[in-house]
Amino acid sequence: MYFLGNFLIAVAQVLDIVLSAYTWVIIIAALLTWVRPDPFNPIVRVLYGLTEPVFRPIRNKIGVLGGIDISPLVVILAIMFLRSFLITSLIQLGRSL
Repeated sequence: MYFLGNFLIAVAQVLDIVLSAYTWVIIIAALLTWVRPDPFNPIVRVLYGLTEPVFRPIRNKIGVLGGIDISPLVVILAIMFLRSFLITSLIQLGRSL
């Protein structure tokens, strides 16, 4: 059972790192919208390719409020929830096994 517990803890830690990195991707992509970067820049295309599939459904449901797109904020709040709830639960479950 120690193997399964350690495996769950490792999965939780890797997932935490991935969610943390994606949070930074979202922040950078949101900041880029303020400066109107070249849309053909490869870095900009990668950032938009990583974030737009997540932002689009949220924008469709919420819309743009007063000219401000709050979809990055909604996604960051969802990531914070996942990091608080899911990661902590996986680590506690792994430690209990």
